[in-house]
Amino acid sequence: MKKDFTILGIESTCDETSAALLVGGKKLLSNVVYSQIEEHKKYHGVVPELASRAHAAKIAAVIAQALDGKQIDCVAFAHGPGLPGGLMVGRVAAETLANFTNTPIIGINHLEGHLFACEFEDGEVKKPLSFPLVALIVSGGHTELWYVKGYGDYKVLGRTRDDAAGEAFDKVAKLLGLPYPGGPQVSAQALKGKRDAIDFPRPLLPGTWEFSFSGIKTSVSYYLKDHPNVNVPDVCASFEQAVCETLVKKTMLAADKYKVKHIAVGGGVAANTLLRELMNQAAQKRGITTHFVPRNMSSDNAAMIALAAWKKLEHAGEKALEKKWNININPNLKVKNWGK
Repeated sequence: MKKDFTILGIESTCDETSAALLVGGKKLLSNVVYSQIEEHKKYHGVVPELASRAHAAKIAAVIAQALDGKQIDCVAFAHGPGLPGGLMVGRVAAETLANFTNTPIIGINHLEGHLFACEFEDGEVKKPLSFPLVALIVSGGHTELWYVKGYGDYKVLGRTRDDAAGEAFDKVAKLLGLPYPGGPQVSAQALKGKRDAIDFPRPLLPGTWEFSFSGIKTSVSYYLKDHPNVNVPDVCASFEQAVCETLVKKTMLAADKYKVKHIAVGGGVAANTLLRELMNQAAQKRGITTHFVPRNMSSDNAAMIALAAWKKLEHAGEKALEKKWNININPNLKVKNWGK
């Protein structure tokens, strides 16, 4: 592809409406994100119907701001996994723009975007991933562990059986009466508490690579019922410690099993300070390099969708531009190897 090949990415899988311009697979010209936090705050969680309406109301303006009159060579959008209504808004917007500009269109797996976002730094792709690696994708809707041999060459080791890690943070915050979104609120309270004050469970699920965080949430609920005069910082600190220890332990077990020297961590929960500290400590003991997504790129955004599109087009060649590629939405989309 030409060096100035420009991709417009669109992200609308959950509660962020985003559009971004990526040039030459290297430089971000824009990354506009409209957050729906205010729409969902009073419900302490994302309401799918409200999210869809907000996407529909904002996406045209967000795309126009990201484009700023510039020409594009391709439109990429997240076609799953995610909320059906939001995905459909993204697809309609992407198809409309592709038809209007007579450019090809490609659907991108949102979770791959979270992995590739680890390569961003200061608005540019400066930190290429090193393979093989173990990837932890951890967010409000997903917690997955992959063995990655290269771009588009994945083996999914395990997923959450119930709540994702970020979802557990939000639910515990709601139990404690903390504002939405709960993750940052729990972490802020945890700084004032004792991490060993309460012995919440570490659901390691021996013999599997899978996760389960509903039990920790239930344990917190029972603790609050039994302790009416609860120390909120201690609960937050102990809960956060349990979740982060579980994520790190499972990731390191996978790294040991596959003898990798690199770990990548993407998704919204990758911004968590304790997770970063514990992961870096455990990795350093093993001589493993960690690749964390920059905090400002950890939540859902269109820059990661555009970069994933660039990687896929590099792999597939320019012939891939002759057709509409993966444009059907799939709310339950799983990551799969390219070419399969």
